Amino acid sequence: MISNRPLKRVTELQPLSHDHHHGLQLCWKIRTGLAKQAEPKRIKKYADWFFKTHLKPHFELEEKYIFTILETDSELIKQALSEHILLEKLFEETSCLIENLKQIADELEAHIRFEERILFTEIQKTATIEQLNKINEIHSGDIFIENKDDFFWK
Repeated sequence: MISNRPLKRVTELQPLSHDHHHGLQLCWKIRTGLAKQAEPKRIKKYADWFFKTHLKPHFELEEKYIFTILETDSELIKQALSEHILLEKLFEETSCLIENLKQIADELEAHIRFEERILFTEIQKTATIEQLNKINEIHSGDIFIENKDDFFWK
């Protein structure tokens, strides 16, 4: 059974966990927008903006600096990379918008939970001080800026 207790995250990985929080908020916004019967094209436009502006750079950072902390043949890394590819394909999809948006929300939430509860816990145990300092140097100052064009979820 997975605990719902907050996880102790080393300072250097906390900005990535903050990114994950914004990703979970995207999942909530998609589900709320769909429940309120917002036009799916509006939701998709926002989701595409989020992917381009926040999620894709986050994936690139993870793949270049975080995942390399573990061995490349690690099953955890293979799973994370596979999920990144799946999510990219889902965001590129333009047909069956409602089903696609539901799948984005479900897959992204599952991916974030996996990274936070399993992958990052293992990375945190394995990372050297030098690796953690490099992560901190690269990603400590990023601030989330909301797209205020359309609050479809309200």
